[in-house]
Amino acid sequence: MRHRVDGRKLGIDATHRKAMYRNLVIALITHERIKTTTPRAKEARRLAERMITFAKRGDLHARRHVASILNDKNAVRKLFDELGPRYADRPGGFTRVLKLSGVRKGDAAEMALLEFVKDGERPKKKRASSKTVVKAGKSKRGKAQDKTAAKAKSKTKSKAKSKKEEAEPVEAHPAEEPVESEKLAEAAETAEVVEDDDAATGAESSDDTKDA
Repeated sequence: MRHRVDGRKLGIDATHRKAMYRNLVIALITHERIKTTTPRAKEARRLAERMITFAKRGDLHARRHVASILNDKNAVRKLFDELGPRYADRPGGFTRVLKLSGVRKGDAAEMALLEFVKDGERPKKKRASSKTVVKAGKSKRGKAQDKTAAKAKSKTKSKAKSKKEEAEPVEAHPAEEPVESEKLAEAAETAEVVEDDDAATGAESSDDTKDA
């Protein structure tokens, strides 16, 4: 039984598999991005992560250990001189696998890009299990339902306010009516004063005629 057996066999023997991983990691260190099949990229990523961890140590023992695995002096030199100091403050997640759309012609294999991450990027969190994904989906649905309910409540409140405003009668401004009444009262008073003056002048004229 193959219980707890780590790693993929990829249909090749151990020596061929080891050489293939070595060549993929050397190409990755040299070009910082390679294109290969998705299973090979995932397996080569594990070896590349370990090489970066040794390069962060930077001591002689780590350099000799990496040189015994990668039989390329230029790749080892670049690994310890450039890549190690670049990821000195990064705890892990130095590479990433980007799946490509479509398949390879001939055998329809899924293709992917294996590359080093940039300096400012952080390692992604682990994917949640299926149970947590289901719970997250339920919570998202619940949030959506809450949002729709809140929107419906706000609409009903706005409609009720508009109906109240339409039902309430428009009150006249209290400052307008007193002004008109005051104007009418002043006009009546002036008319009465004019009539009194006319009556007084008429009586004086009659008295003058009698004296004459």
